[in-house]
Amino acid sequence: MNWIQSFTLTLTLAGAMAAPLAAQNFQQVAESSNQKLEDALKELADVRNDIAEKKIPLSKSVSELESKVLELRRERNRLLKIKDAGTIDLSALERQVGQMKDQADFVNNRLNEFINEFEGRINISELAGYEEAIQAGKLAPKNENLSAEEKRTLQVGVIETALGRIQNLIGGHSYEGSALNPSGVLVDGKFAIMGPTVYFSSDDGATFGLIEAQLNAADPVVLDLPDDIDGGISQAVTSGNGMLPFDSTLGKALKVAKEKKSLKGYIDDGGEVGLVIIGLGILGFLLAIYKSIQILSFKVAMPRHIDGILESIDKGNEKEAQERAHAIGGIAGEMFEAGVVNAQEKRGILEEMLFERILKARPYLESFLPFLSITAAAAPLLGLLGTVIGMIKTFQLITIFGTGDAKSLSSGISEALVTTALGLIVAIPVLILHGMLSRMAKRKLGLLEQGAVAFVNGVMARRHDKKDS
Repeated sequence: MNWIQSFTLTLTLAGAMAAPLAAQNFQQVAESSNQKLEDALKELADVRNDIAEKKIPLSKSVSELESKVLELRRERNRLLKIKDAGTIDLSALERQVGQMKDQADFVNNRLNEFINEFEGRINISELAGYEEAIQAGKLAPKNENLSAEEKRTLQVGVIETALGRIQNLIGGHSYEGSALNPSGVLVDGKFAIMGPTVYFSSDDGATFGLIEAQLNAADPVVLDLPDDIDGGISQAVTSGNGMLPFDSTLGKALKVAKEKKSLKGYIDDGGEVGLVIIGLGILGFLLAIYKSIQILSFKVAMPRHIDGILESIDKGNEKEAQERAHAIGGIAGEMFEAGVVNAQEKRGILEEMLFERILKARPYLESFLPFLSITAAAAPLLGLLGTVIGMIKTFQLITIFGTGDAKSLSSGISEALVTTALGLIVAIPVLILHGMLSRMAKRKLGLLEQGAVAFVNGVMARRHDKKDS
């Protein structure tokens, strides 16, 4: 039930209770309601008329504003497109600038590399003629007072100088200068370049030869050529006509010949450890020679000698047996002399008497052999010691001079390698000699023992024969 029904019910009840009062006021209420309704309708009509009057101008204003919004949107989109296009163009320009900068850096690096390589490629005798252009090109990138174009011009000037040098080298090129002769004296003269080879002849013609650059020399050095090369170099350099020696190895053969060392040079490279190894080796070889003579001169009894001694004993002629034993000589003679004297003793005593002489011969034959064995074992160890000392010197030189100066490091490396070689040179022959001499000594002892056994067996056999007869 809604409020209208409730209101109706209420009115109904009220009407039922106050019928007389409702009858009196109903007409008044109806008239008042009609009047209010008319007023409300009139007010609504006025409002609608007012809205209708204002709607058209407002619609026009809205249309104008919408048109302006559309126009502003189009302008905004146009500006955004312009902005995007500008951003794209700026990025492209930045990329182009970066690429051009990279290209410029690459060209500068290549120019610097060329200048450095050109300086290292030319002969030391040519350096004076090209030094100004080379230094200007090398210092140009660091000169803040020069523009980029001026720097590039100085660097390109080195290339032009190099091209001019190539033109000069076609057919040969000569120029004045100074060089150090083989005695270390600076002399004036003339240089001539033919291909990769540079020749020099002094003004007086006394010094001539090939030119090389040495590590500790600021001037070009004249190589000391073999005696069979005559003065044709001097004539060719001075006059432009003549015979020039040609080295197909481009100077390597002369360097190899120059670097060849004598035995004294290798000994000097070995240092103190090398001298110790050589001294040990010489002593070992002398002892080996001495032992060879000693073992070879050691006398042993031959079967015929033993048979003769046994025959004399069998005859009962002890004096003759002793003379034959004495004739053998050495420890073997002493052994058989003792055997003759004790021939009548029991087998055990006779064997002990002979074995005593064999024990005497053993240290005689084996003397100095342990020293040879020690020499063969110690020489490589001394070589290893020299290697360690040489490497220590090398690392010390690296600490002082760095790794750029290979020639200054060669002394330590040479000592390291030479001592190892000397140790092996000494150890291998001494080891072989020790083995040979040990076998020779054992063979002599074996023959001595064999003779003793043959003597004892012969004496015992004859003693049994006498008993049997």
